[in-house]
Amino acid sequence: MERRTFIGAAAATLALTAAATAAAEEHTHAHAHAHGAAAATGKVNEDLLKATAACLAAGRVCLNHCINQLAAGDKTMEACAKAVNQMLALCDATNNLAAQNAPLLAAVAKQCAEACKQCAEACKEHAEHHAECKACHEACLECVEACNKTAA
Repeated sequence: MERRTFIGAAAATLALTAAATAAAEEHTHAHAHAHGAAAATGKVNEDLLKATAACLAAGRVCLNHCINQLAAGDKTMEACAKAVNQMLALCDATNNLAAQNAPLLAAVAKQCAEACKQCAEACKEHAEHHAECKACHEACLECVEACNKTAA
């Protein structure tokens, strides 16, 4: 390798290394700030993440059960299916925003609490006869509590 080529390659390598080091330091600095902000609200968001995840899981099972019952001709499950479907949309949005500690979290959590309250009321009618509705009802009540802590 010629001396000029070697010196050019070495200079390029040093420049890339310096740029990568500066970028890593900047990332570390920005990352520290992000952790500080998350630490301030981490416990609330952690509780909300768990509650919305549990509500989503129970709600999906409940909605599937409602659909199966409706397909079998049980029209009494209609209100439950609608309430669960609405709750799922808002719990999913709240879960996503909680994971990001997004500025709109409190506003969406307030709406999620209302959707979970309505869903819990709809599922309560079927809780004694359908385990899926009972589980959804209970998960929704816990989610209402977690959402209200964040919305306040």
